[in-house]
Amino acid sequence: MDLKLPIRILDELEDSVIESTGVLDLASGEIRDVRLSEDNDPPYDGFPGEDESYDFTCGVLSNGKKEVEFRIEVDVVGRSYSVTPSELLELKGRAAKLFSAPPGTSTR
Repeated sequence: MDLKLPIRILDELEDSVIESTGVLDLASGEIRDVRLSEDNDPPYDGFPGEDESYDFTCGVLSNGKKEVEFRIEVDVVGRSYSVTPSELLELKGRAAKLFSAPPGTSTR
């Protein structure tokens, strides 16, 4: 199965949050096509994981107004993002609920 979903990536720094977008491959957990948001204020240039004030990264999968948040691993050397196999397994279940629930119902 080749299922790739668009996600938002939130890199938490000490005093700010850097937002990016990317595509999560649900088969491998790899996140590709990462692009910094033009809405970051002030604009951010570089790889947030390399920033001295970097704290952690999470991802957001959305369906309308409903969202599922998940942990993202950062590889500073490879300048890449991914989701661990255990987190990916949990996310698949939560994503299935998110996309199968009728509008206006909770996914919890």
